[in-house]
Amino acid sequence: MSDKMTDAFNEQTRQFFEPMRRINSLMLDNMEKMTQYQLESMKRYSQMGTERMRSAGDVSDAESMRDFGTRQAEMMNELSRQMLEDARAMSEMSLEFKQQLEQLVAEQTGTTDKAEKTGGSDKSAPAKATSQSSRGSKS
Repeated sequence: MSDKMTDAFNEQTRQFFEPMRRINSLMLDNMEKMTQYQLESMKRYSQMGTERMRSAGDVSDAESMRDFGTRQAEMMNELSRQMLEDARAMSEMSLEFKQQLEQLVAEQTGTTDKAEKTGGSDKSAPAKATSQSSRGSKS
């Protein structure tokens, strides 16, 4: 009898914490993915800056200065394009996370509704069994 109660308690505890575990897992996965993407982006930006600094160090006359200026403008266009692409990718990751979170909440809400409906009928059954067993022991 106590084993059944312990098992029932353990199962209820698992069911109670499962939604939180799934949400935490989803959030951690999303945070890891976004952090990795941001680190890669920073690496690209750092490399671009380092290359520009090296190019600036190579300027020795008017012609090389003109070439540097031309390459600088090209690099700024590339940087703008890269930043837009990164912003788009981060936005897509955020939307994907939002959809996954909404789906998870919808699943849990549906599960909770079912559990409440099932739980309501289950709660009345043990109450009857308890009252019947107490009647049986009095007789």
